[in-house]
Amino acid sequence: MMIQNEKELKATLNRIERFEKIVEKLQQVETNPRNYELSAGGFLAEIDRMNLEVAEYLSVHSSELIKPIADSVCSPSM
Repeated sequence: MMIQNEKELKATLNRIERFEKIVEKLQQVETNPRNYELSAGGFLAEIDRMNLEVAEYLSVHSSELIKPIADSVCSPSM
């Protein structure tokens, strides 16, 4: 799912930051390298996926982004 707007971008960036902090903590507390790899692997894959979404969103000019429905509804003519 592509990020559609600034609100979703900010939410994704916050989620990336939270996941990175989780991985940092796992790196500090997990004593077994294999357990660390198994524990952190899913988080790292998700961070990679979200970073790709962010890059895709940022590669498109704002005028080309999908506008929310409320923005596209015209007021009635008088």
